[in-house]
Amino acid sequence: MSKAISKTMSRNWIAVASAEHVRLGRAGGFMQVCHGKAAPLRRIHPGDRVAYYSPSDAFRGKDRLQSFTAIGVVKDGVPYPFDMGGGFVPHRRDVAWLDGREAPIQPLLDALDFSAGVRNWGYQLRFGLFEVSDHDLRLIADAMEAPLPA
Repeated sequence: MSKAISKTMSRNWIAVASAEHVRLGRAGGFMQVCHGKAAPLRRIHPGDRVAYYSPSDAFRGKDRLQSFTAIGVVKDGVPYPFDMGGGFVPHRRDVAWLDGREAPIQPLLDALDFSAGVRNWGYQLRFGLFEVSDHDLRLIADAMEAPLPA
């Protein structure tokens, strides 16, 4: 199975955040990554697809949720700052979130290109955002029962 990233017009990404933060983004129609940094969001473009992986339910939580918690398509526009108060101004991108259910990563590990045969599969997740193949995003969408657009 090829580990190559798709060269199609749209790209596919996995972002990492606690499920509680992902739920806030789903409700507000946006995504944030890497503690609100703008640079990683500039790698993402309108039409790209993104799935969120949540290692825990709560930010800095000790629970082990280890599930995909959201999937969607990036809307037109560019990253923009958003003042959350208290001097915290993270950058966001708007996303059209798809309907779907949370799906644990464990049953997918042997089938995902980025993790199949990789003992330390969680290492990439530490970066907060990384590109994945079309195959991986479709597999995640199927597990989430999400209607991924073509």
